[in-house]
Amino acid sequence: MVPRKKKFESGEASNFMTRKRALKKLQLTLKDFRRLCILKGVFPREPRNRKRAQKGNVSKVQTLYYEKDIRFLLHEPIVWKFREFKVFLRKLKRASEKKNWDTVERLHQNKPKYSLDTIVKERYPTFIDAIRDLEDCLCLSFLYSTFPKTHKTPVEMTSLCKRLTTEFLHYVIEAKALRKVFCSIKGYYFQAEIKGQTVTWIVPHSFGFVQPASVDMRLMSIFVEFYCTVLGFVNFRLYHSLNLTYPPKLATITDAGEGEMEDRVAALNQSLFRTVVEEEEEQLESITVGDEEAQQEAVKEREARERQSTLFNGLRFFLGREIPREPLVFMIRAVGGEVSWDSSVAAGATYTSTDTRITHQLVDREAGTAGELVLGRFYVQPQWVFDSINRREICPEKDYAHGETLPPHLSPFIQERRLGDYVPPEQRALEGEKVEEEEEEEEEEEENEEEDDESDSEDEEGEKEEEEGLKMGVRVGLMDKLDEDHDTKMQEDEEYKLRVMMIKKKHRGLYRSMMKNRRKRMNETKLKERKRKEWDDQNDSKPKKKKSADLEPVSEVAA
Repeated sequence: MVPRKKKFESGEASNFMTRKRALKKLQLTLKDFRRLCILKGVFPREPRNRKRAQKGNVSKVQTLYYEKDIRFLLHEPIVWKFREFKVFLRKLKRASEKKNWDTVERLHQNKPKYSLDTIVKERYPTFIDAIRDLEDCLCLSFLYSTFPKTHKTPVEMTSLCKRLTTEFLHYVIEAKALRKVFCSIKGYYFQAEIKGQTVTWIVPHSFGFVQPASVDMRLMSIFVEFYCTVLGFVNFRLYHSLNLTYPPKLATITDAGEGEMEDRVAALNQSLFRTVVEEEEEQLESITVGDEEAQQEAVKEREARERQSTLFNGLRFFLGREIPREPLVFMIRAVGGEVSWDSSVAAGATYTSTDTRITHQLVDREAGTAGELVLGRFYVQPQWVFDSINRREICPEKDYAHGETLPPHLSPFIQERRLGDYVPPEQRALEGEKVEEEEEEEEEEEENEEEDDESDSEDEEGEKEEEEGLKMGVRVGLMDKLDEDHDTKMQEDEEYKLRVMMIKKKHRGLYRSMMKNRRKRMNETKLKERKRKEWDDQNDSKPKKKKSADLEPVSEVAA
């Protein structure tokens, strides 16, 4: 007799497992289970039908995992390390209660340790996979590098994050891989191109640390533990791809101790030692393959990136005391500039403010408080560095002079806008300049072609005019249309209405929601444009005060 199928024993019900059942199957505590899931990349899943997945129990929402993921965790060797650590803690507690200090010391020396190398290799089979998943790793590592020493963030963890992030910044500088920068209220956004992959991360502002009560720092430290191992692997491979020694060493040889050498490496303003100095490769001629327009755009993009990587070549910068040092040093060095600061601010300064070769000095204080100005030097605000890198050209220094009202700091990360999104006037002006340059180039090409055509057709037109002059007579007049595109627009509107009518019933709600959101965006855009116009009118009506600092190199009168 064929056995009868029972309910919830096959299909979706057999594919999921509750957390309680998983803990029982793995014989782990909730704390160890969470650590194991984070390290192995296992996370809860949302079933298509929760009633079936929970075997008919809909009284509460349960945390569900794939059963195959839990079976995958059964064979993980690191589980035995967790169990050994529990035994270690039990022995340590018993020995300390009995005051057997020799046993306590021996247990500390033989404390069980585990390595995450095999897990990293398992989760990232190729190097490109690790780079694609580098954004969360960098964001969390940069965040922990700013934390102070506490019982939840030990000094070993924060110092390791600081060292690994500094090594990564050095790679971006040496590879000239920085592409976009942006300063916001959250911190500094950076985007680099590494091995053909775009990596974006955020560096928080260096403010005082206040631990939020709603964040589980112990849980976050498990992520940091894994990400530090990943970042160590990635840095090692990246350094060897550029023939750089790892751990990093400076190119200049000094007799300084290890502590001072670490400070100089962390300063980011000196180049690293290379094992092999590569010679400049000869550029090969490009071979046209496929679409010519796409290839021309790719060539233009490559030239723009090469121009951006050497944007500040030959320029020497000096940072004021009030300038955030690390992000500005990283940006200036990543595009070819040299930078230093006052030696009393931090270690690693290479020249003083009296150096005659300094071309730009970054200041961010009130006008008139900069002290004595030096001849032949531009005094600009830090936003000049951000905007120059984003535009891939050196912006006019006079717009960012000390004491000037700065232009809006536009985000370079907005690639595509939806219909109805607000576009600031400055962004529209920038996009208009690019379009005008392209149109001018196209017009020049068309004019050259038209001149050739006109020279050939002049003779033919002269003959036609003579024939038309001979044939004089009365003709029926025709009514001119005021709008040539009127019929086309009417036809397009009718076609659009027909397409709306043909939308399926199940998709009609989605379409209405899209249209509603679009109208909402357009109303918000109109409100923002009206506010911007009012603000511009108020500021234009006020008499402009004469600025104290002109941005040409400082004249003798100003000095």
